[in-house]
Amino acid sequence: MSTPTLYGNPRSGHSYKVRLALQLAAIEHNYVCIDLSVPRKQRPTNFRAVSRFGEVPVLVVAKNTLCQSNAILQWLAEHYPKLAVPEEQQAVVREWLSWESNRIGFSVSNLRYSLTMKAAPTPVNHWLAERACADLDTLNQVLSTQKFLAGQHFSIADIANSAYLWWLADAGLAIADWPNVQSWLARIAAQQRWQHPDQLMIDPSASA
Repeated sequence: MSTPTLYGNPRSGHSYKVRLALQLAAIEHNYVCIDLSVPRKQRPTNFRAVSRFGEVPVLVVAKNTLCQSNAILQWLAEHYPKLAVPEEQQAVVREWLSWESNRIGFSVSNLRYSLTMKAAPTPVNHWLAERACADLDTLNQVLSTQKFLAGQHFSIADIANSAYLWWLADAGLAIADWPNVQSWLARIAAQQRWQHPDQLMIDPSASA
């Protein structure tokens, strides 16, 4: 299999999900940073050619062009043994991936975006904060009885649901308010080859 190329952005938790999965599985890959402040039609031609929705992340592996972070995680788990999900856990992992895309991946990411980049109206921020807190309450309850989201073993469900939580302070929320989530993040950070997004997602061309 040829060397994968990941198109992503340093502030994108969705991009971080994919790069972290590649990192944890020790999958050699190229990382190309896309400047999301540039209008979509002005972004690099090679990126626009493979990005079906004009968004990051996009992973290109041989003849496969993959979009949408959780779909990419599932593909990686199906093709790389180090990320494989045992058959008995596959259904619950799929549930958590779907839940994340509509909950944490929506609430925390948009609240963070509003507070750090482009402010939304105050009522919108209040709504997002309430939703984010409810989502964190859900995680906190589940993690009160198990180490990871699919049970006792780390999986791509944990990668997906934790991605934006490393920046929780940017969303004006304190991780200490959800102690079981905080302990879960510590277990994720203890995985071999794990890196915080602020380190892992640095634009490689910036130091070239």
